[in-house]
Amino acid sequence: MSRSVPESLRSAVGSTRLGQVAYPHLVKGRLGVERWSLGLRSRPAAGAARARIVAYHSVGTPEWGVNDVTPAAFERHLQLAVDDGWTFATPSEVLARPDEQLLSITFDDGVRSVLQNAVPVLRAHGVPATMFVVTGWADGGHEGGYDHVLDWYGLDALQRAGMELGSHSVTHPDFSTLDDGQVRRELAESRARLTRMLGVDTAEFAIPYGQSANWDARAQAAALDAGYAAVYAQAVDTRTPGTIARTFVTAFDRPTVFRAALHGAFDGWEEWS
Repeated sequence: MSRSVPESLRSAVGSTRLGQVAYPHLVKGRLGVERWSLGLRSRPAAGAARARIVAYHSVGTPEWGVNDVTPAAFERHLQLAVDDGWTFATPSEVLARPDEQLLSITFDDGVRSVLQNAVPVLRAHGVPATMFVVTGWADGGHEGGYDHVLDWYGLDALQRAGMELGSHSVTHPDFSTLDDGQVRRELAESRARLTRMLGVDTAEFAIPYGQSANWDARAQAAALDAGYAAVYAQAVDTRTPGTIARTFVTAFDRPTVFRAALHGAFDGWEEWS
């Protein structure tokens, strides 16, 4: 899900009720303008595509805001990738063969619409995918309960459908705000919960929010100590050293913008930069 709006942006639109209504629209507008501007300026060079991991969130959950893509847009993205010569792969295959035109599909949060809308398309075309799970939300801890996120039965259905599962923490915090003990608990307890509930012994972790400001060397060291061999960001050039690049896919990514993303137009871009 999108990170809470920075205080500087709140101040820019005021603290009145009007400001409270306006700032999400201001943020959405800024993101849309930036994505389209960068995407339209991008001119992919022939043969320049390299292996890439993309990060989705929901597929037909409008409440997820800029992180939501429609089912039609998601299916269109897959077709565009095929048309442009991409081969779908797992994250480990992307990391092992970085110079090939491989594309790995990942999702964050454990949103119900992924099971409902993305899985049938993925299965129909034999596309592998990975879901990073917020274990506390699977336990019922999301503010909306299970209105939009999967419980453990739903996550089990994802797994049985062929999707790999990894950790996305217990409560989806901004790790930059946590003390050392909290960091360790979020990392260790989410991993242990996946093992207990689904028999998943994961060594993969996706950083909540995933931007450079949300993760540092201290958190990276704690993740390695907790048994994670792969830590995925939601950024490319700006990510914390030691993390794995992922390209954020947004609600604004129509064909031109999505193609630009696959060719690196947003590698230096962050959602909250």
